[in-house]
Amino acid sequence: MAVDEGALLAALQTVTDPNTGRDFVSTKQLKELQVNGGDVSFHVELGYPAKSQIPGLRQALIAAAKGVAGVQNVSVHISTRIIAHAVQRGLQLMPNVKNIIAVASGKGGVGKSTTAANLALALAAEGASVGLLDADIYGPSMPIMMGISGRPETLDGQTMEPLENYGVQVSSIGFLVDPGEATIWRGPMATQALEQLLRQTNWRDLDYLVVDLPPGTGDIQLTLSQRVPMTGAVIVTTPQDIALADAKKGVAMFEKVGVPILGLVENMAMHVCTQCGHVEHIFGADGGKRYAAEKSIDYLGALPLSLSIREQADAGCPTVVAEPEGEVAGIYKAIARQVALKIAAKAKDFSSKFPSIKISSDT
Repeated sequence: MAVDEGALLAALQTVTDPNTGRDFVSTKQLKELQVNGGDVSFHVELGYPAKSQIPGLRQALIAAAKGVAGVQNVSVHISTRIIAHAVQRGLQLMPNVKNIIAVASGKGGVGKSTTAANLALALAAEGASVGLLDADIYGPSMPIMMGISGRPETLDGQTMEPLENYGVQVSSIGFLVDPGEATIWRGPMATQALEQLLRQTNWRDLDYLVVDLPPGTGDIQLTLSQRVPMTGAVIVTTPQDIALADAKKGVAMFEKVGVPILGLVENMAMHVCTQCGHVEHIFGADGGKRYAAEKSIDYLGALPLSLSIREQADAGCPTVVAEPEGEVAGIYKAIARQVALKIAAKAKDFSSKFPSIKISSDT
């Protein structure tokens, strides 16, 4: 019995992407459909990393195809292709870096660096090639959080190789200064050092580079936001009014320089007593969620004020790798998935497609 290709496509169209709610046929993500007697094969291409979800998605597609009369064997290949997306007008993408995600906060002490580290690790766990730039020039914490020590190597005397742990490439000023030594630099010098750290690190074919920006909205942050080709920014805040007041300034800064806000993370949203399970909102309740709703910013999720998050970061083994199947790691992974989906939905970068135009006068 011949397989009706129309019926097959209709059946496959009933399977939707659990993250977007859209099917793979109408979005043209289903490719290379071949029918040979009772044998069916096709390829599905995702625009974001989803390693943990691929087995379930494959099963759903096979089940849908086998529900069509005449189908006996089904071969499904699911892959991810992450492309470069548009950045601020007038800026060129960096070589070997497709998308740059800035993680920012208006003030320090809200867990921005912990969020950046776990975001990078969550993206890597889903199969993406990820880098992490510690741009907090005065208080670099990534060497400790990522459990990395030592000096970066240079192969040509001009650029340096990123250090790596847990499958994430890392660059930090903390690798270049002695532990305990204070970085006493004025703004322009610090900004220049950060640009060199960003551009003179030999990043190896990154899908995403997560940049842990310094807290605040001063000269360093503004200059980096104007010069670094950012795909989007993630804002980290706590629910309290003081932190939100500063987070709002960070949002305003990115809006002025044309960097899209990918979403807001509400950190230390509640404390759960480890003895009795009582939930207490130490820094207030839902302040970040309300602000996100007011500004029409995606609310990416809320994280607890947890002793384990702090202990794991201090030990150089952040939550996503310390307890990959735990509840908190699940929240970080959900945040990372939303960020990747937001980026995948953005416009593709076409700057490399345009020819360079030279104007000359005949003499």
